[in-house]
Amino acid sequence: MSAYQREVLVRFAHCDPAGIVFHARYFEMINGVVEDWFEDGLEVSFAGLLHHRNLATPTVHFTVDFANPSMMGDRLTFSLEVVELGKRSCHLAITVSCRGEERVRVKQILVFTDAKANKAKPIPADLLRRIRHFLNKDAEDRSKK
Repeated sequence: MSAYQREVLVRFAHCDPAGIVFHARYFEMINGVVEDWFEDGLEVSFAGLLHHRNLATPTVHFTVDFANPSMMGDRLTFSLEVVELGKRSCHLAITVSCRGEERVRVKQILVFTDAKANKAKPIPADLLRRIRHFLNKDAEDRSKK
């Protein structure tokens, strides 16, 4: 297992008038990191999945804990790993930190769907193989029992 990591600079547009990241902006950053994970980590075009393979990956569940505030100018490290992998879904754990201090903890569930029929479908084999590379070792051990 290896975590996918991406650094994101906190910009003025992410912040409220006090210069603190507005909580809703984290969801935009998280979505961007997930898209980057598909592109860079899974080596598949996120847009190509939708436009050429008719595959969408909507989020069906979020759990978020905001541990500490982030400020304009911070460079946040997003670390993504897969904690559970089903036939049609992928459970992600994303931690956001800045200089070693935890800022946000996220649990996110993506479901793979037929974009036109809007129904869940099995994760394609080529993606499943790549996703397993990011599967947390503890989760991998649990799935073998």
